[in-house]
Amino acid sequence: MAGKEEKATVLSDCLGEAQSLSGLVDYSKDSIVSKTILNKSVGTITLFAFDAGQGLSEHTAPYDAVVQVLDGSARITIGAEDKTVTQGQIIVMPANVPHAVSAETRFKMLLTMIRA
Repeated sequence: MAGKEEKATVLSDCLGEAQSLSGLVDYSKDSIVSKTILNKSVGTITLFAFDAGQGLSEHTAPYDAVVQVLDGSARITIGAEDKTVTQGQIIVMPANVPHAVSAETRFKMLLTMIRA
């Protein structure tokens, strides 16, 4: 019996076509919107749009995650330290370290998680 095939997800708008990252996800009042660009067993690339005041509560992940800020600003807490990140900046959230995200303004980010 053959091994289990990987079921990968690729956003069709990006397959072989250049796109504006920030334009692929829209803000929604009092919400967090996410759109998966790529999902494979080795990692994921996901766009997020946070309305001001929205956030993700503290949690841990077993893998490193890279946040690239596309628009606005947010407070990212890693361990016990708060960091403000703004458009054009990048920050790595290390594996197994508690972290949280809070949008200080409307905020868009690209999250890349590496599962290796």
